[in-house]
Amino acid sequence: MIGPAPISATVAPRPLAPPVVLASASDVRRKLLENAGVPVIVDPGRADEEEIKRAMHADGAPVEACAERLAEIKALRVTGRHQGAIVLGADQMLELDGVWFDKPADREQAAEQLAALAGRTHRLVCAVAAVRNGARIWGHAASARLTMRPLTRQFIGAYLAAAGDQALQSVGAYQLEGLGAQLFSRIEGDYFTVLGLPLLPVLAFLREHGVVMD
Repeated sequence: MIGPAPISATVAPRPLAPPVVLASASDVRRKLLENAGVPVIVDPGRADEEEIKRAMHADGAPVEACAERLAEIKALRVTGRHQGAIVLGADQMLELDGVWFDKPADREQAAEQLAALAGRTHRLVCAVAAVRNGARIWGHAASARLTMRPLTRQFIGAYLAAAGDQALQSVGAYQLEGLGAQLFSRIEGDYFTVLGLPLLPVLAFLREHGVVMD
């Protein structure tokens, strides 16, 4: 006897994750997210960083607050172009004895920054803000302490010649994932924070919003 036809089970497709927009031109941040399984749309946001930093520093704001504000502004600048999307803005700042450092404008300025940091311990602060439809929905700031070994002017010149324009793309004139690793004797803190994105808290946030698998 032929029995009833088996009932075929159907598996509901996994709903599409909301898109993630990275409001940053940083290749490092993009690669960190993509390597962690988070495809992103890159749409850099702009902010008048110099003016914002000057005003907040004059008001005595902590460096974390300034980094968070800059990250949020960058995300807000592009959220209108991505309805319903999670937009991530990020910013990184370097502080040494109350002085805030910016990305060097040229190799001469990069050499001066490295000379000022050499043999001392500075703080690198990284903030990220998530915005959706014009409203901030999450934010996080983290910091790391980096001790740079003593550097001679000769070494600084050779390092900058080898690093080229890449040295001008980051605050402090170094990339820890490259030749910049040679500058340091000690690092305390999260590696991803030093690279420019506190990746683990970001992934935890994205899991809560169904962007990455829980």
